[in-house]
Amino acid sequence: MISKRDLQLPFMQSPDLNLLFALDVLLEEGSVVGAARRMNLSAPAMSRTLARIREAVGDPIFVKVGRRMVPTPRALAMHEQVHSSAESARQLLKPEREVDLSALKRHFNLHANDTFISAFGQALLSRVRREAPHVLLRFSPESESEDMVLRDGKVDLYISAMRSMGAEVHVQTLFTTKFVGLARDDHPIFQKEITPERFALYDQISVSRRGRATGPIDTSLQALGLSRQVSLVVPTFHSGVFMLETSDLILALPEHVAWAVQRMGIRARAFSLPLPLETVVIVQGWHPRFQSDGAHRWLRRIVREICTAGAPIN
Repeated sequence: MISKRDLQLPFMQSPDLNLLFALDVLLEEGSVVGAARRMNLSAPAMSRTLARIREAVGDPIFVKVGRRMVPTPRALAMHEQVHSSAESARQLLKPEREVDLSALKRHFNLHANDTFISAFGQALLSRVRREAPHVLLRFSPESESEDMVLRDGKVDLYISAMRSMGAEVHVQTLFTTKFVGLARDDHPIFQKEITPERFALYDQISVSRRGRATGPIDTSLQALGLSRQVSLVVPTFHSGVFMLETSDLILALPEHVAWAVQRMGIRARAFSLPLPLETVVIVQGWHPRFQSDGAHRWLRRIVREICTAGAPIN
């Protein structure tokens, strides 16, 4: 009968790669003294390293013939493979070279909000196509499990309003935006001064992925003893924009989105909200696994440059 002990696999100790590098130099130099000089070691230290190599390989590697040390047949047979393996290991352990963007073939998943895509999505795409034509950008919408998208590896770069993303996540500020109102060109709200009372007079659209009808605007109105009527809840700012042209509805949205909407030629006017609302900080965040990745550094850099230099408003 076979016992559990018989089924256990023996412990396999990982080989010391330093021995591979030392063996490569020994075979190239053909002597302990030459190898010691090249590796900045003393001759006794190199001799001890050779002893460890002999034990690991099960071959003397070098034998004494007269006053010279000559390689064994096994050493001669493995010389080319040892050199190739050592060189491959050296290349793997070198710092990453500058990325060749013209040849880069990679997909980047960006978890981005409407504010960034509206104002800077086209500029980012143009920049990427010009510098790295084989790169694919894949935008995914904001989701319910935002705190996990960077940790689970599904998202390369997270672009949204400032929020807690975990202590290990790297975060960089891109730009700030504020909320404004948007209504059709000939909306009656433009006939007089836009006061909190007149703003609350008209039915409004709430934007919420979770279907919420209230938010900071309602809190601000409540402090003034006012309330608004929300007649429609939509998941994105863009879906709300298309409800304005033939109605008296009002939509509150980031000014960067309003700028992009007006640039598209949609018949809508933006106005300052007569309420004290906090400025929104838009950031990009990434997992530490990408911190030193050359291609990822390039993407982060151009996102930052586009948002800083090409901001339409701020």
